[in-house]
Amino acid sequence: MSRLLNLPPALAVPDSSPLSARAHQEPAHPYRTNFVRDSARILHSRAFRRLAGKTQVFSRNLGAETSDHLRSRLTHTLEVAQIARSIAAVLGLNANLTEALALVHDIGHPPYGHAGEKALDSALRAHGLTFDHNLHALRIVTHFEERHPAYRGLNLTLAVREGIIKHSRDYSPERHPDLEEYFLSQFPPLEAQLIDLADEIAYLTADLDDGFDSGLLSLDSVRASVPLFRSLHDSVLAAYPAAVPRLIRTEALKRLLNAFVTDLMESLAHQVRELRIETIDDLRHAPRRLVAFSPPIEAERASLKKYLYQNLYLSPDMEQVHDHATHIVTSLFNSIFQNPALLPADHQAEIPSEGLARTVADYIAGMTDNFIEHAWRTVKKN
Repeated sequence: MSRLLNLPPALAVPDSSPLSARAHQEPAHPYRTNFVRDSARILHSRAFRRLAGKTQVFSRNLGAETSDHLRSRLTHTLEVAQIARSIAAVLGLNANLTEALALVHDIGHPPYGHAGEKALDSALRAHGLTFDHNLHALRIVTHFEERHPAYRGLNLTLAVREGIIKHSRDYSPERHPDLEEYFLSQFPPLEAQLIDLADEIAYLTADLDDGFDSGLLSLDSVRASVPLFRSLHDSVLAAYPAAVPRLIRTEALKRLLNAFVTDLMESLAHQVRELRIETIDDLRHAPRRLVAFSPPIEAERASLKKYLYQNLYLSPDMEQVHDHATHIVTSLFNSIFQNPALLPADHQAEIPSEGLARTVADYIAGMTDNFIEHAWRTVKKN
C-alpha cells in the first residue's frame, strides 16, 4: 500500500467503540465482532432477500425481453459491498463495519427502482407525508424485521444505524428530532461516508455494462460522450488489438471502475492531510464530508452520470417502463387506502400507531416487482 494512502489509525471505528453498542444489550460473541454479526443479521433478513426481486435499472416483470445477466438490486448491493470493503481495507478503516453498511444501504428501496420510489413518495405527499428510502431502511431494521423473541428489529449497532440514515445525506436536527441519537449535527465516520461514492462507482460502471448488454447504449455513443471511457477503451484497443469487441469493452469498464476507486482513495487521503484530521471527533466536526473525488475525476463522474440519465434512465425506451411502474404503485396505493381490509393482519395492526397512509406505503415498499404485479392484478380483478 502506498504510504500516501495511510490514514491516521484513530480514524477507523474500533470494534470496541461505543458505536458498536446495541439498543438491546447482548452477550459478546466468542469469535465474532459486533460489526461482523451485523453483516450476518442483514444477510439473513427477509428484506435483504427481497432485493433479489427488486429493480436496479431493468425489471424482468414488466413485459420487457431482458437478459438474466442484468443487475438486480441485490447483485448491485453485493458489488457495492465488494468495492466499499476493498477501499476500507486499503485505507486501514474498519472493513467489517463498512461491509455491513454497504449490505444494508439499499434495503429500504421499494419495487421498480427509482421510478417506484418516486411514485410512492408522490402518493404519500397527497397525505402530507414523504417516502425516504434511508429512513424506511431504519424502520425495517429496528421494527419490521422480527428475529428475536424479546424485541423487534435486528438490534444492529449504533454505527450501522447511524450509517443507514447518514451515508448519503445529512438530516436537520430541527426537522428530525426523533433521530437525535444519531448525531445529526455531526458528519458520520468515514466507513459510512464511503458508501455513497462506492454506490456511485458500482452503479455508474454497472449501468454502462447493462446498458450495452440491453442494446440501449451503443459503444460509439458512449465513446463520444464519456471522455474517460474513450481514453481507457483506446488503451485497451492498443494493448489487445485482436481481442473481440465485447472483451475490450469489458476491460475498459474494469479500468474505469479502478480509476474511480483509486482517485477516491487518493483524494480522501489528501483531504485528511490537508485538514489535519487525526481523530473521529475531528472528522465529525470537519468543515465538509471528506470522501469525494478529485475535481478532474468528479467532472468525469458528473459527465458519465448526465450521459446515463439522458440516454438510459430517462430514455424513451425506459419511459413506458417507468409509466407502468408509476401506474401500478399509485393505483395499488389508492385501492388499499380506500379499502384497508386488503392489508395483511400484521400491517392492519400498524394503522393506529403509524396512520393508514404510512402503513399502506410500508406494505408496498416491502414488495418485490413480481409481488406488486400479482397484488395489483388481484385487486384489479376483485
